[in-house]
Amino acid sequence: MIRPVSELVASANAEVETLSASELHVALQEARSGGTPLTLVDIRDVRELEREGRVPEAIHAPRGMLEFWVDPASPYHRAEFAREGRYVLFCAGGLRSALATKALQDMGFGPVAHLDGGFAAWREAGGEVVSPFMQGN
Repeated sequence: MIRPVSELVASANAEVETLSASELHVALQEARSGGTPLTLVDIRDVRELEREGRVPEAIHAPRGMLEFWVDPASPYHRAEFAREGRYVLFCAGGLRSALATKALQDMGFGPVAHLDGGFAAWREAGGEVVSPFMQGN
């Protein structure tokens, strides 16, 4: 029997840090004023970024490459994941980012959290969105 994805997400959410859009906004403000550095990581597919826009400060790491980009031993490792500070992942609605955050946590990467409700919650809370997606981010 296949374990429903809803159970996987619930299990991940029970084990990872989850931030609301307002909590993320506060963490970003603190980071900008000299607090713990924070890197936002958008794991949505590039087509979603093109269609919906993006968060200006976020780096883009497609879900399918995330673990490879994070792992320093991987030939695909990206320097963006060697920064000091906290990482906050988000997707469209908070499901993929919960699973991705759990995967990174299982790898020993962190501190890492995810945005509850994802990009939709960010937008609904009045978070800045830039559209269309610009290459290089």
